[in-house]
Amino acid sequence: MTTMLKGIAASSGVAVAKAYLLVQPDLSFETKTVENTENEEARLDAALAASQSELQLIKDKAVESLGEEAAAVFDAHMMVLADPDLTAQIKATINSKKENAEAALKEVTDMFIAIFEGMTDNAYMQERAADIKDVTKRVLANLLGVKLPSPALIDEEVIIVAEDLTPSDTAQLDKKFVKAFVTNIGGRTSHSAIMARTLEIPAVLGTNNITELVTDGQLLAVSGLTGEVILDPTPEQQGEFHAAGVAYATQKAEWAILKNAETITADGKHFELAANIGSPKDVEGVNENGSEAIGLYRTEFLYMNSDHFPTEDEQYEAYKEVLLGMNGKPVVVRTMDIGGDKKLPYFELPDEMNPFLGWRALRISLSQGGDAMFRTQLRALLRASVHGKLRIMFPMVALVNEFRAAKKILLEEKAKLEADGVAISDTIEVGIMIEIPAAAMLADQFAKEVDFFSIGTNDLIQYSMAADRMNEQVSYLYQPYNPSILRLINNVIKAAHAEGKWAGMCGEMAGDQTAVPLLMGMGLDEFSMSATSVLQTRSLMKRLDSKKMEELSARALTEAATMEEVVTLVEDYTK
Repeated sequence: MTTMLKGIAASSGVAVAKAYLLVQPDLSFETKTVENTENEEARLDAALAASQSELQLIKDKAVESLGEEAAAVFDAHMMVLADPDLTAQIKATINSKKENAEAALKEVTDMFIAIFEGMTDNAYMQERAADIKDVTKRVLANLLGVKLPSPALIDEEVIIVAEDLTPSDTAQLDKKFVKAFVTNIGGRTSHSAIMARTLEIPAVLGTNNITELVTDGQLLAVSGLTGEVILDPTPEQQGEFHAAGVAYATQKAEWAILKNAETITADGKHFELAANIGSPKDVEGVNENGSEAIGLYRTEFLYMNSDHFPTEDEQYEAYKEVLLGMNGKPVVVRTMDIGGDKKLPYFELPDEMNPFLGWRALRISLSQGGDAMFRTQLRALLRASVHGKLRIMFPMVALVNEFRAAKKILLEEKAKLEADGVAISDTIEVGIMIEIPAAAMLADQFAKEVDFFSIGTNDLIQYSMAADRMNEQVSYLYQPYNPSILRLINNVIKAAHAEGKWAGMCGEMAGDQTAVPLLMGMGLDEFSMSATSVLQTRSLMKRLDSKKMEELSARALTEAATMEEVVTLVEDYTK
């Protein structure tokens, strides 16, 4: 029977394909006494061999999509599998206790995990505990004859269905086979949504319970344009979705004509359209979509896609690749924004009641211990600066003193490198991300010291509204067009211009087709968004008169009391 679900349209596009359920299977088992221990040893050997083959395939795929360095974590997993001591101990337990292979596996690996986790003074050995946990899960799944989901191994057209998708999940997705994804949780500003737009994969998020309703292999129709998902669509519905997909492809082809055009309004005013990226491999999409700059390089993915803190040289190579790939166009690099929902397996963060309001981003970078990571990143950036037009941005700044402290460290590292004869560009701009209301209100003072602002609306909105953007219960409070948010943004832009500085925006609002006319009217200089939104936004801007948009924003800022009133104004001015 056909079922219709409605979620949040998070990444444009349409797809009809079979469901691939990306949920963890039940790996529970009973401990049993066995007489035929040779049979249990053979079952263990078969499960180990199958796990080794799976990991090799996953690693090969990861090398293609992430590069050798990021795929190295799978080498560590295969080394665990091939460890003769581990295998010998499991077999010894099978024979001495006359236990089934599942019980012996868990008993021995639990012991190793406890030993490694207890080595609090040795970070490397603690990381091995996580490797053993992952490997144990895979071997246990093979012993139980259960499929462990591995996005990297997908070799047919599917629609991923999951509770949520982690950055490492999305990094494994092959666009050739993954036609869309649908999740229980998340919204337009969640990491899975941002990654979907970067990969140009249609996505519908926040359906609440799709994982409970769908079975593996069930036919789905998904529209990332409307947020609709149909389970077991009829042939007629499949035809409608295919037609919508063709219409969207035609629209994209029309936008593509503007790839090499300047971003000029109907009355001749220029705005800079930039793109947000998460890794060097995203640069190709940035250029393909006619972006004039990179307005946000989220460097934390360098850390999240690794099993260790990236070294100075590893980071230098990544930043150099991006700067060279942009051929002299500006690149805004945000220093690491770890914390909140972005955790590292090799860096222990404290458990916090409100991690988004806690120890994260620049707060870690300026702390004892965090400053060493920060200095490594800044040195890599300074060395790479000669390869392009670099702009460095500090995230999560609340106090002027925090910016001063970060800039002081940057200048110290610059002086050390220059003393060693290392060439560094003399045109590096240093700015901050405005995402905390306190900084937005004090923008006039910050503007005296920074070179630029980039407004991070994803967090600015949730902090201003006191509403977690990942919480479905309060998602109605995520209101980019609320007059209070518009006034904060306007304050930041005006403060920057008063000091002769530029103001950009790197939150998802920058590519929101309802918000763009308002931001144009306020005089936002740079709009940075998912690369796939650039041409659509350029097309919109070419149709609009900047003077009329100034009138629109003035009315929205002074007359409107609600988001709905603002939306009505925008519709009236952009008809």
